[in-house]
Amino acid sequence: MTCRRRPLLFLAIGALLVAASCTARNDGATPSTPSTSTSRPAASVLVAPDEFARRVEDPKVVTINVHVPNEGNIPGTDLTIPFDQISRSTELPTDLATPLAVYCRSGNMSATAVEDLRAKGYEHIV
Repeated sequence: MTCRRRPLLFLAIGALLVAASCTARNDGATPSTPSTSTSRPAASVLVAPDEFARRVEDPKVVTINVHVPNEGNIPGTDLTIPFDQISRSTELPTDLATPLAVYCRSGNMSATAVEDLRAKGYEHIV
């Protein structure tokens, strides 16, 4: 990872963590633990920046940048899909068990994209 891109990675992931921790939850789950509600298709997990970076390095994980406008990708990004088009994208893996890592600059767009991906039935999202 180049020194130029590393700050972007930490900024994106840090903003995601802050945004997610500010979201009110009614199901009793903490932001870093999956919900146990049966009304949701599968759990998404909020992870720390170092864990996100580790997961992105896994070749099985499909990493998706959903920020609009695109301001650059972190190393390891497989797809760039605008957050508001993720539910209609034909680029997504057809296997709903494929692990996904979703990010944006502030966390707001990725949170929306994760909810749309969960509604589509994806099972493993960070």
